Amino acid sequence: MMRRHKPLHFLLFGGIIIVASPAAAQTAVNSYQSSFFTPFSPANALEIVRRVPGFVIEKVDEDIRGFSQAAGNVVINGQRPSSKSDTVEVILSRIPANRVVRVEVGSGERFGSEYTAKAQVLNLVLSDAGGIAGTAEGSVRRDFRGRLAPEASLSGLLRRGKSTFNLSGALTNGVYTEEGFDRITTLPSGALREFRDKVNVTTEPTYTVSGSWAHDGGANRTAHINARLAQANFKLDQRNDVFPATGPARNDALTQRYDVRRIEIGGDVTRPFAGGGVKLVGLATRRDRDNVDTVFLRANGASLGGNQQTTDDVSEETLARLVWNRGNLLGWSVEIGGEAAINKLDSDVGLFDVTPAGGRNRIDLPIDQAVVKEKRGELFVNAGRPITKALRADLGFTYEASRLTVSGDATAERTLRFPKPKATIDWRPRGGWHAQLSVSRTVAQLQFEDFISSATLAAEQINGGNANLVPQRAWEVLATIERPILGDGLVKIELGHDKVSKVQDRVPTPEGFDAPGNLGSGDKWIARAKVDTPLKSIGIKGGRLTLYGSYVGTSVVDPYTLEKRPFSNFDAFYFEINFRQDLGKFAWGLDAEGNTHSTTFRRNELDRFSQRNPYTSVFVEYRPSARTTLNLTLGNVTQAPSYRRRTFFFPDRTNPDPGQLEIRKRNRHVLPTLKIKHSFG
Repeated sequence: MMRRHKPLHFLLFGGIIIVASPAAAQTAVNSYQSSFFTPFSPANALEIVRRVPGFVIEKVDEDIRGFSQAAGNVVINGQRPSSKSDTVEVILSRIPANRVVRVEVGSGERFGSEYTAKAQVLNLVLSDAGGIAGTAEGSVRRDFRGRLAPEASLSGLLRRGKSTFNLSGALTNGVYTEEGFDRITTLPSGALREFRDKVNVTTEPTYTVSGSWAHDGGANRTAHINARLAQANFKLDQRNDVFPATGPARNDALTQRYDVRRIEIGGDVTRPFAGGGVKLVGLATRRDRDNVDTVFLRANGASLGGNQQTTDDVSEETLARLVWNRGNLLGWSVEIGGEAAINKLDSDVGLFDVTPAGGRNRIDLPIDQAVVKEKRGELFVNAGRPITKALRADLGFTYEASRLTVSGDATAERTLRFPKPKATIDWRPRGGWHAQLSVSRTVAQLQFEDFISSATLAAEQINGGNANLVPQRAWEVLATIERPILGDGLVKIELGHDKVSKVQDRVPTPEGFDAPGNLGSGDKWIARAKVDTPLKSIGIKGGRLTLYGSYVGTSVVDPYTLEKRPFSNFDAFYFEINFRQDLGKFAWGLDAEGNTHSTTFRRNELDRFSQRNPYTSVFVEYRPSARTTLNLTLGNVTQAPSYRRRTFFFPDRTNPDPGQLEIRKRNRHVLPTLKIKHSFG
């Protein structure tokens, strides 16, 4: 007997095919065939994803612990990458563009619990054709003083039968020179106390080698293994000519030498079970840091001594995750699973006073030697089903428990338990409209480094550690609406509100410093909009414009002034403008971004960062062949400087009248980069 398959309906919007099942329109996705991206001559999958209308790759911190919170919003052949240390941008950059069949963009309930509340998840569908393919890139950047920064990457992919092998290596090279000044004045008079003329010279080469194996035996018969090794070396030399209002001039010098090594090994295997599939994920990571910061003061050729800080720490994570899912269980798609993880940070921070003769005397910090351990587990269940042809509901519940211990200069031990429910309603009426409303209970992740005391010598700041820090938690509500416009364009609007408790910010310590800690309850208001549209309708052939803007307003009661103020390190407004025009073998465009200031609210200081002009880059491209692209980019053509405004209060911010003001200005000027990209296979 022949099985009769339900037909698919195809709704055409310009170059987009919206695929929908007549019985369940909520599964509709925007599908972009590889031919849609041909005018851009992409060399790899990353360049394809960046050209998807209305889509923005979600940034995920590579140091975030656990697997579920590091999901991002990109999957490959319907599955999430099992690597954490490699960002999704790096993973996509290794996939040759000629291996991409199509790109699908839709709501996230199709890809598991980590994606249920996401209004947009991108699925990169790759070809199963055999053979070898790869990409090679090389570039050189010049700073305004003539120093060159070469970079290179090479990635190869081999497909044989049901297996795919990938090997890649890369050198990234942060070589920058920036110049600027610090001006310190006394308030309220404005009298000059000190002026510093500064030049920072930075070199930051990072070497990475990665390899992976993937096996695709069909539905619920897959396996992956991946490994990554990275070595980063950061070097900064600062020349600092200091002119006090009284007393002799000085020649201070700041040096920073950071060595960071990372290794990751992980994988997963999926097999059929009980009408669905069961997936086991395993991952182990290790990071070793060896950092040295040194400040030396000299006047009239004589040493005045200085300070030095050393940081030696090792961070480890081992985790396992087991998930069973089934697409149709009494009309529901169901997922049940659990995750267990062991995390550890062993840190030794040494702060020293350096005598003029070069001797070192240790300065005790409240918590400068400590071991932080966490054993964490979570159980979760998620279920979703269509309510009508256009409406879908997804419900989930996670229970997280962890045991946290701190030993060394401070001792602390506590058990944390958090229930985390969530619900999402997804609505897809006719005409290409898509709306989603999600409500979820979230718990932020603690940064183990916040438990440890340290100094920032470049800013003369002491950061007290806090062994009693607990996670911030919030009820989050987010509404999203989007619709195609002008053919293959898209407009998207997001509105949200987070009701936050135990806001993680900065609090005073008994030793007279401030440290990461918990304030009371706070609010976060979110408004974001993105418009991505072709410009052929207004006569600009091959042109495309993307506009993005966001507002994130925050409010919490300050522990010093007892008045409401924003969260630390949040800028309220951010925007991006991207224009590109493709004209056969040639292309050109510009990118601009900017934001309002962000402020860190310290014990005796308002530390504000800002950039008064948008950071703007322009580029031209030439494609001598379909596989080769030459690109010349001029970064920071507006020569936008960055500013830091530090307002000091004595003895702390309970005094409303500031006593000192420090203005810092830095500028890297124009940064030209020449790049060549070539794909093969």
